[in-house]
Amino acid sequence: MSVPLHIALGRLLRPNRPWLWLSLGAVVVVVGVVLVANADAGGRKLFLNTLLNGLTLAALYFLVASGFTLVFGLMRNVNLAHGSLFLLGAYIGFDAAEATGSWFVGVGAGFIAMALAGVVLQLVIFRRMEGQDLRQTLVTIGLSIVLADVMLWIWGGNTYQFSPPDWLFGAATLPIELAQRSNGAIIWMKYPTYRLALLAAAIVIGVGLWLLLNRTRIGMMIRAGVDDRQMLQASGGNVHLVFAFVFAIGAGLAGLAGVVGGTALSIAPGEDVRYLLASLVVVIVGGMGSVTGAAIGALLIGLAEQFGLAYSPTYGVVYTFLIMVLALAFRPQGIMGRA
Repeated sequence: MSVPLHIALGRLLRPNRPWLWLSLGAVVVVVGVVLVANADAGGRKLFLNTLLNGLTLAALYFLVASGFTLVFGLMRNVNLAHGSLFLLGAYIGFDAAEATGSWFVGVGAGFIAMALAGVVLQLVIFRRMEGQDLRQTLVTIGLSIVLADVMLWIWGGNTYQFSPPDWLFGAATLPIELAQRSNGAIIWMKYPTYRLALLAAAIVIGVGLWLLLNRTRIGMMIRAGVDDRQMLQASGGNVHLVFAFVFAIGAGLAGLAGVVGGTALSIAPGEDVRYLLASLVVVIVGGMGSVTGAAIGALLIGLAEQFGLAYSPTYGVVYTFLIMVLALAFRPQGIMGRA
């Protein structure tokens, strides 16, 4: 009996086949190295800049989507106000940084304020609507509209951008040769220091989240509460406290990403919708409830968006949705999601 193509490919692309994913990654790396080696100085610089822009954008998308996948993927709570938490955390962080003159205070203010907002959302809205996906969707959409208008009223339609600390300002010289001058001097590639720090921070946070969920008692309680809430309660676990903690972490990461993203790019009305859509696509592609899946999804979406804008700007936005369509066709649960 023949197996349909989409089912066969879905079985082949299971996340428990590391040899396949490593092979695909190796092919991509080899192709990239060949393109860089055979390109002239201008083409090499464009390719490498686009690659690093894609990686740093993926890091920002991961910071936003990791909080979203904790709430949406693990707890099955539909929080479509997640983008509003991103933008509100950015605004609060901006005011705190301006008032104190410290960027780190802005980061802390954005994270803590949105973590508290996440606890309030869990207590007031989601605890009363457990298992009611449609009501959660409608209520959080309405909340996001209200918050968007309130933020427009308070902060106006201006564009804001954070100033990073002095030691993160400027460009770092990378050990990548772009070209040689006529006198033999090597032209090394330079890239903004802050964006490199953003990439490193996203890696550290991603590893920390994975360890929290897979190697700690609280992570075990979170996964147990999602799979069998009654059993966790019967064993003495406080389900509501665990879920409030998850909401605090998820919303706090959105606020932190708002400050970090506002430093790398900018914050303005409408950014909440953009990052909400990006989080949805990342979670759909990577798999709900998987931090590793969120990282893979963010990497694919960030690279596709930047390479599309650099090499085919007319159709650049199509690549993002093409990846999502392929994921839904061949792995509806996402690359690292569970069936």
